[in-house]
Amino acid sequence: MSIDIETARNVARLARIRVEEDALPALAGEFNAILGFIEQLNEVDVEGVEPMTSVTPMRLKRREDLVTDGGCQDKVLANAPDAREGFFAVPKVVE
Repeated sequence: MSIDIETARNVARLARIRVEEDALPALAGEFNAILGFIEQLNEVDVEGVEPMTSVTPMRLKRREDLVTDGGCQDKVLANAPDAREGFFAVPKVVE
């Protein structure tokens, strides 16, 4: 597959990227280089290769999904510059 200047112009328009007219041939060349690399990757034989998320086989560490209520409201509000009725008090910003 080859990208011409008109296709490069259309891709730039769809991506909402302003590309000057004299830069379109270079952009088309870069697209063609990317597509050439993808074509090389498609030639690799991956028959029997399992998909993986890492190069080392390992499971992610997991923790129990527990709901904790905290119960330390007074500790949290201890450093607040202004706390009222168990909440942070902030100055009014909208009139």
